[in-house]
Amino acid sequence: MDNPRCPFGISALDSELNGGIPKSSINLVSGSSGVGKTTLSMQFLLNGIKNDERGVFFTATETVSKLKKFQGVYDNFDEKYIKSGNLSIIDLWSISDELGLNPERYNLEEANILFEVIRDITKELGAKRLVIDSITSLCFRLQTRDMIRDFIFKLGASLSSMNCTTLLTSEVPPMVLQYSQYEIEEFIADGIIFLGDIDRKGDLIRTIQIIKMRGTSHGRTKYVLTMSKEKGIEIAPMLKSNL
Repeated sequence: MDNPRCPFGISALDSELNGGIPKSSINLVSGSSGVGKTTLSMQFLLNGIKNDERGVFFTATETVSKLKKFQGVYDNFDEKYIKSGNLSIIDLWSISDELGLNPERYNLEEANILFEVIRDITKELGAKRLVIDSITSLCFRLQTRDMIRDFIFKLGASLSSMNCTTLLTSEVPPMVLQYSQYEIEEFIADGIIFLGDIDRKGDLIRTIQIIKMRGTSHGRTKYVLTMSKEKGIEIAPMLKSNL
């Protein structure tokens, strides 16, 4: 495939994607709590820096200090990337409070303001890779499914027009085959990467699988996902005999 790609820097995953996620695409990283969505998304941004692609991480689940603390346990995360301007971490709720938006529910005008803030910050930073963690938390403040759909469409169209490749993390219930909380996001996204758990003799084994990816051929093999201090996220083939 000749389409430009944004690789994760995880060899087996990039191989499944024929080189990486297609540039300018919108992708869901779905799964329940604790499966590695945030870490995978941060690793995506950090690998982009190696390819001279600035990244921005909008957090709507944790404070910036907590996020840096938790990601700081991995050797590939270094605050020098933040100081150099290659990686920006933005607390969406702090921005929301500064703008005087309703802390519980957004009306249409407030939703549009937040959309414009995300768009303008991304453009101003010159980011080519973007993460919103999580789209579920963000959409929770929108009042209707129509508002959620409209917000995601506008955000996706704007980021695609800026040649920005986006990961939206999506919270789903554990042990349930569901890709988003509102069952809207997956139909708008170009790609879905699903992180799950398999119970093996009382242990929860993390897994990762590409569900769909528009604009490219891709594998749909389920892999075991592991996280280590030295290498961050790694994936390996799942051996059926070990299940």
